Amino acid sequence: MIGLINDSVEHTDMSILAKYEEAFESGNKEDLDAIIHDDCKFIPHVGGAVMSKSDIMAFAGTGAVRTEAHRILFENDEVGVGHSIAHFANGSTSEAVLAFYRFENGKIIHVETGATPLSDDYKVIGQ
Repeated sequence: MIGLINDSVEHTDMSILAKYEEAFESGNKEDLDAIIHDDCKFIPHVGGAVMSKSDIMAFAGTGAVRTEAHRILFENDEVGVGHSIAHFANGSTSEAVLAFYRFENGKIIHVETGATPLSDDYKVIGQ
């Protein structure tokens, strides 16, 4: 099991999800191709769409979606769960995104997300 990401981890020792986040943000298509299964299906939390590996690869590194505060909540050889904050170039409201990943042969084959929009005046209850 992998806990929270440690920024000092060497690239070769990185988990599948850590490698994916790094490659997606940087737009490293070669690394993404090695991490994402050819039959990958990505089911985002909006629009009822089902995206493919090529769709994910097309978004990578474009700045259309920028994420921060990545946390790997759980990861083993079969599944992973991650959380991050997503910002969108089109001006949409930023979101807290929870993502579930399923792995096959060391690659991401399935992704589903759920999200909560974050308003500018959002505050934790009691603060």
